[in-house]
Amino acid sequence: MRSVCVYCGSAMGASERYAQAARALGQELVRRDIGLVYGGGNVGLMGAIADAVMQGGGRATGVIPQALMKREVGHHGLTELHVVKDMHERKAMMAELSDG
Repeated sequence: MRSVCVYCGSAMGASERYAQAARALGQELVRRDIGLVYGGGNVGLMGAIADAVMQGGGRATGVIPQALMKREVGHHGLTELHVVKDMHERKAMMAELSDG
C-alpha cells in the first residue's frame, strides 16, 4: 500500500485526544512509508495529521475545492496540493489518488 485516504474535520473536536490521535496516525503513516491523501486543509484535525506527516518527512497530498482555498484554509506546506472545482471532484480525486 502506497497511500491512504483519511477523512477528518477542519475543527479539532471536543477533546484534545482527537488531535493526539490524528498526529499519532500521521506518525504511523510515516513510519510505514505510507503517503497521506486528505482534504488539503491546514486547520483542525486535517492540519494536525498533515503537519505530523510533513514533520516526519512523509508524503502528504491534499485535495481542496477552490472555494475553500479562497478562504485561505489550504495547506501550502504539502508534498502536493490539488485545487478542484467542488466537493464531488474532491472526493473522486481523493479516491483516485489513494490505495486505501
